[in-house]
Order: sequence, then structure tokens, then C-alpha cells
Amino acid sequence: MKTIHRFLAAAGFVALSGIVSLLAAPSLPAELVTNWGSGGEPNGTMPKLLALWLIPALTAGLLLTFAAIPRIDPLRENIAEFRSYYDWFVVIFTVYMSVVHVGIVAFNLGYEFDFTSLILVAVAGLFYYSGVVLAHAEQNWFVGIRTPWTLSSEEVWARTHALGGRLFKLTAVLTLVGLLFGDYALYFLLVPALLTAGVTVVYSYYLYERIDGSSDTAPGSNL
Repeated sequence: MKTIHRFLAAAGFVALSGIVSLLAAPSLPAELVTNWGSGGEPNGTMPKLLALWLIPALTAGLLLTFAAIPRIDPLRENIAEFRSYYDWFVVIFTVYMSVVHVGIVAFNLGYEFDFTSLILVAVAGLFYYSGVVLAHAEQNWFVGIRTPWTLSSEEVWARTHALGGRLFKLTAVLTLVGLLFGDYALYFLLVPALLTAGVTVVYSYYLYERIDGSSDTAPGSNL
């Protein structure tokens, strides 16, 4: 499957979200539930027009941004090295957004299900594939763990992304495990995700200092 076909598939999911909004609009109330607490209880609403079109419009805008990134990145040739993984991430991201949107519409149509659990399962899938992308990402300015140290060293980039890929996959697994813990399920996503962000940043700094420091003190180096 070529890039154009993968992006057409992603656009199809955006269109599907729009079709769902059009078909459901006459049967929905003026205010839609759009926010839920950690225990799955509704705790926020939004006007129908905004609720029906916010996610489709946002996803369409992001899809255009995703399409532009491989063209505008100064290191676009590196993105080409993992382009198929990048493209599939775009598809999976649009699927995720569609699941969120369809879930909101379905809930407000009166279907009974645990919305928080639905989102956690969807997030787990998105996080797991994010880990796959990270493991294959080459150095670039838009995709991956972009710290001053990963962008300054190809070795630091590669080793940080290898760790980050494993941590994102672990976060996905822990998120699914959290579904067994009721009201605490959300913490099985938030805590590992925050730790992953912190650990990868610190790790990239640590690697850079170790590698740069060892090169500065190597025999024959300038003092």
C-alpha cells in the first residue's frame, strides 16, 4: 500500500465521523455530554453543533498537518526511511479520533456503555503503535522524542528512541491492565505516560553528557 492510499484511508475515517454527525444530528439533544470523570460518570456538556463537528474538523486539520510534515521537515530524507510506519500512525490516529467521536455520539443517543473504558482501550492501541513508530524513527524535527540532546546526536536519538518505544508499549499494556481496577484505571495510563516522558528526557541528557564527555576526554583531544 502506497502513502497516498494510506492517507486516503485516514481521510475516509474523517469522512465517516462527519457522516455519523449528519445522520445522528436530528436525534440528539441540544446539549451533548462530552466529558466523563475517571469513574465513567458524565461531568460536562457542549452545544450540539460544536460537539458534532469539533473532532471531525480538528482531525481533518491534523491530517493536513501530518501530510505536510514529510515535505517541510529539513530532514525529510530521514522521515522517508520510516515513512510506512509514519503513515500507519496517521491512519491509527484518525481511527482513534473516530472512535472518540462515535463514542460520544452513541452515548448521547442513549446507548449504555463505559465511555472511559472505551477511550482507555483506544488510547492503549494508539500508545502501542506509537512505540512501534519510535523504535523505527530516524532523526527529524517533527516526529519522535525531540530534545536538544537527541537532535544533537544520532546515537543519543537512536538509543533514546529504543527505550522510548519499549516504554510506550509498556504504558499501553499497563493501561489495559488498569481496566481491572475500576475507578483507578485512568492512573494506569497517566502515571506511566508521565514517567515515560520524564525518563526519556532525562535519559537523553544522560546519554549525551556521557558520550560527549567521553569524547572530550579521549586521548589526543584538545584541552
